[in-house]
Amino acid sequence: MNRSELQSLIQGTIVTTPTPFDANLKLDVGRTHEITQWWIEQGLGTNVAPLKVTAAGGECPDLTEDEWLQVLKTTVEAAGPESVIMCGLKSKSTMHTIEDAKKAQDVGITGLQIDLPFYHHPNQDDYIRFFTDISDAIDIGIMIYNTHWFGAPPITPETLLKLADAEQVVAVKWSTPLNENFDSMKQFSHIFNVINNSGGNTVRCIQNGGRGYITSTATAYAKFDLDLWQLLDNQEYEKAQKLIDTEKPLNAWREKSTKKSGGYRHLKGYMKAVGQDVGQPRPPTLPLDDEEISELKNAMRTIGWIKN
Repeated sequence: MNRSELQSLIQGTIVTTPTPFDANLKLDVGRTHEITQWWIEQGLGTNVAPLKVTAAGGECPDLTEDEWLQVLKTTVEAAGPESVIMCGLKSKSTMHTIEDAKKAQDVGITGLQIDLPFYHHPNQDDYIRFFTDISDAIDIGIMIYNTHWFGAPPITPETLLKLADAEQVVAVKWSTPLNENFDSMKQFSHIFNVINNSGGNTVRCIQNGGRGYITSTATAYAKFDLDLWQLLDNQEYEKAQKLIDTEKPLNAWREKSTKKSGGYRHLKGYMKAVGQDVGQPRPPTLPLDDEEISELKNAMRTIGWIKN
């Protein structure tokens, strides 16, 4: 597919999914199939709500190579041929990233989330070579993940403009360091789908020409994010911000949770709170205890996500 076709798919509320583990913290393939079908039934996995598996929130760094590919295969099979499925890749060399990208392409993945190659202490020219070489080797989409917090320099608007001819680079998962200008995205939002990854800047991103945002809650309560994207896409920004503000009790719970242990334990907490348990995170992240789940359920009741 070309950039225009891929941009019509890689947009909207991009849904970060947790990876199901069993009681022994082994990959639960059966549960992966079941929960994927449930997500599809909730209206996810479409061209306005792509499912993004094996990202950081899906504990990708903790998965073996075989587990990673099994999650991709199982998700694509369970979701069906019309669904839009993205996946995260581990940070590797250009050569090995291309190998993984081709494996993902072969099983039916629509788009890839690819980090900056932070282990290589890259500069801006390295970014151009890295993403161009990957783009030239595949036919599916690339969403660049501006992972500057791992110690690599953030990708600049100037560098992104130089990637305009890399046809498979279709989106940028955008955030900036505190001392840099988030609104610089206006320089390239006419070329790439800019996907907000900067917390409270969702409305601002769309007003700047962005085409989506990352969500970690749609897996538990799809209606919220599907409604939010409709408001954003219709440029009803005031209503969209009011809806975003209703999530404050959840944000407070998440902040408290991350003080106890890092990682992405909150994604699995959301699922358990709505009765769709997908297991616990792998160490060193701590499991969620009953008190935390009880507090999360109370937060969800406050905003009307659950009734019981």
